[in-house]
Amino acid sequence: MSKTVLITGASRGLGAQIAVQFSKLGYNDVVNYFHSQDLAEQVVAKIGSDHAVAIQADVRNRQEVDRMIQQALDKFGSIDTVVNNALVGFKFDPVAQQEFADLTWDDYQAQLDGTLKGAFNVIQSALPTMKKQHSGQIVSIGTNLYQNPVVAYHQYTTAKAALIGFSRNLAVELGQYGITVNVVSGGLLKMTDASAVTTPEVFKMIQDSTPLRKVTTPEDVAKTVAFLGSDAGSGLTGQNVTVDGGLTMN
Repeated sequence: MSKTVLITGASRGLGAQIAVQFSKLGYNDVVNYFHSQDLAEQVVAKIGSDHAVAIQADVRNRQEVDRMIQQALDKFGSIDTVVNNALVGFKFDPVAQQEFADLTWDDYQAQLDGTLKGAFNVIQSALPTMKKQHSGQIVSIGTNLYQNPVVAYHQYTTAKAALIGFSRNLAVELGQYGITVNVVSGGLLKMTDASAVTTPEVFKMIQDSTPLRKVTTPEDVAKTVAFLGSDAGSGLTGQNVTVDGGLTMN
């Protein structure tokens, strides 16, 4: 029986590319979306409706997440991989980004809810199934900005940094059930909706500072996510793998 991956925020950009990469590995895809039903259905059509389904849910809402998990199980019978990719209400705009003194705690809370609470809800809801299977892969999308804040996207970077600690604690606890937990931290991606407002100057600065002399693409990151989220990455857990062309080095 084919394995199944659930990807949050998969209607476009990085999430859609992750879905495509998993389909190439023979996985069934659960394409989660919040508002963009038409785009999510386009991803399903590209993969094929026999092996993909679009399901609406706000990852910040536990009832909606529980409903999504049950719909996924009813459709495909298992959830073998979870990819926490959803990004709620943030744009990589260095001009519009507020300085710390002008931010409110609500600005931080919005990103913590979208990133950390969203991952918390999805993982906790899918966990009984993974424990029963005694196997599973969890991959969450981070950022290299926690290590090298080229632009001080305070609230976004703080939430993503918290995701690493969250994931490593899970890796320690869930390893006994055959479940791996990792983070893939991409560089600024060219191009997604979130980075569409990024100035050419910032892209050029990153390109010139990167050993590969290129800006990271969604496909670059998606390939690593698919590796860690499949049996090929079964020997890795508790890791934060950075995909940014060597801009930051661990």
